Amino acid sequence: MATSLLRRTACLKPCLARCLNLQEYQSKGLMDKYGVTVQPFLIATSGPDAAEKAHIMLNERGADEIVLKAQILAGGRGKGIFSSGLKGGVKLSKEPGEIGKLTDKMIGFNLVTKQTSAEGSLVSNVMVAKALNIVKETYLAIVMDRAYGGPVIVASPDGGVDIEEVAESTPERVFKIPVDIVAGISDEAALDLAHKLEFEGNAVQQAATEIQKLYELFIGVDATQVEINPFGLTDQNEVVCFDAKINFDDNAQFRQKEIFEMEDTSESDPRELEAAKHDLNYIAMEGNIACLVNGAGLAMATMDIIQLHGGSPANFLDLAAQFRSLKW
Repeated sequence: MATSLLRRTACLKPCLARCLNLQEYQSKGLMDKYGVTVQPFLIATSGPDAAEKAHIMLNERGADEIVLKAQILAGGRGKGIFSSGLKGGVKLSKEPGEIGKLTDKMIGFNLVTKQTSAEGSLVSNVMVAKALNIVKETYLAIVMDRAYGGPVIVASPDGGVDIEEVAESTPERVFKIPVDIVAGISDEAALDLAHKLEFEGNAVQQAATEIQKLYELFIGVDATQVEINPFGLTDQNEVVCFDAKINFDDNAQFRQKEIFEMEDTSESDPRELEAAKHDLNYIAMEGNIACLVNGAGLAMATMDIIQLHGGSPANFLDLAAQFRSLKW
């Protein structure tokens, strides 16, 4: 069930709508705005800039060590390889000078991970963050699910790994809690979930508070998914959201203009961007039969017919928005 919930809400190709893409630092900025606890960080765009930001983090922001993270939209950065030859898009150091040198081997180079193309993704900036020691990792996601008719929390005390692996190997350790979209998450429900995630002592109340703030974020930004992995505990007994993925409801763009203006299109298919300029919904696919259709439902039915007869669609192209805008 956890696997199917996340698959239904994740924006993975070939999905039939363009998704808003935000970098990690942008998502964490939104979380911080809603009072969610994240690692303190600064953004740098060059080696000297990163060295300066590392100096600030170490001398003014209370960091004992810096974690340097290349900013691309794809996952698997830690095990990625740069076109510069540097291995790993996540590095630790206590020396600002070393942070600067590492950044020089990241920015301006492509990072290839298991989720990018063979060419990789160009790195334009890096996150210079306070390194925290994680002693406990859990998993927490809030998704909008049609089957439940509203938000559902998917959580597990086994975080830091792929939730689909946990759901398959130990499904009893994945919890699914429907949430009344009007009432939200009560104090009692949040505390109960914190216990299910196996937090102890005063970390239970911290975790419950973070869960409620994450739900406020979920509703406030019109998200379809907020996924935190890991939702962790530090050696200082502080509950922190270490990594985040946020998907947004494109239908809410009119009231989330500030967020949608943050979109990073550097890794998007240029054909999809060009189509969007003309109010067309275009998604590239792997086949060789083009589809030009008026209406998403008819488009999906057309692709089903193509596949039924042994073909493979080359694209999804819905013209409905253009036709709706015409005046007859």
